[in-house]
Amino acid sequence: GPLKPEITITYIAVSAIFFNSGLSLKTEELTSALMHVKLHLFVQIFTLVFFPTAIWLFLQLLSITPINEWLLKGLQTVGCMPPPVSSAVILTKAVGGNEAAAIFNSAFGSFLGIVITPLLLLLFLGSSSSVPFTSIFSQLFMTVVVPLIIGQIVRRYIKDWLERKKPPFGAISSCVLLMIIYTTFCDTFANPNIDLDKFSLIIIVFIIFSVQMSFMFLTFLFSTRNNSSFTPADTVAIIFCSTHKSLTLGIPMLKIVFAGYEHLSLISVPLLIYHPAQILLGSLLVPTIKSWMVSRQK
Repeated sequence: GPLKPEITITYIAVSAIFFNSGLSLKTEELTSALMHVKLHLFVQIFTLVFFPTAIWLFLQLLSITPINEWLLKGLQTVGCMPPPVSSAVILTKAVGGNEAAAIFNSAFGSFLGIVITPLLLLLFLGSSSSVPFTSIFSQLFMTVVVPLIIGQIVRRYIKDWLERKKPPFGAISSCVLLMIIYTTFCDTFANPNIDLDKFSLIIIVFIIFSVQMSFMFLTFLFSTRNNSSFTPADTVAIIFCSTHKSLTLGIPMLKIVFAGYEHLSLISVPLLIYHPAQILLGSLLVPTIKSWMVSRQK
């Protein structure tokens, strides 16, 4: 359509989110975040090892139910996805958590996902194809790393103006993200071959919200233990980065790995539900998490 998502979303929208982050983030915070190895290990192991394994075990129970098997396969693909390149950062920033750690884990997780996600899909679903790692890697580099660096460089020259004016960075990122979700929904549901039964769809929506709530609570418990050494701001970044899954990277990757699959639209549906659900749930929890963080910091 006139929005041209193949250009505006794939390149411009994601680049805009990371340029925005680069512009708003203090350089010293980003540098200190690189050294927080324990936090990065926790997030990446949870999202790329624990998450897909737990979903696989859960799906063994669900396979005996009458739920559409392609939607269940789609649920497994959600588990295999890397952290998102935008939503976790936006919500962490909204709460006032460790935004620098969220940015690092989003970018690092996305790069890991280029290699690990296709391998996980092969392991859990048995789908294999020649995934063009080089083209995805270069696209990620151009839309995530380069805009972030350019934003940081521009920030050095207009730092005083930014401090004075305080532009609404969060609102800008949220608008761009809304556009990404809208175009992806349009792309999927415009497919005439999509065959969804309402029972399966309602159950999948319920499962997705339950999984998100359970995993957010689990990461909260793990990261607030007495011997965890994470600050309340770190916990906020962990909750969002560990439980959120990438749509902007996930949909193109599904199209590559499941190229030629007649059920590709059905497999994509759980990820399309998961992404707006994680933003909706995260947004609803922002005031609660923020008040908890402030009280803990005091």
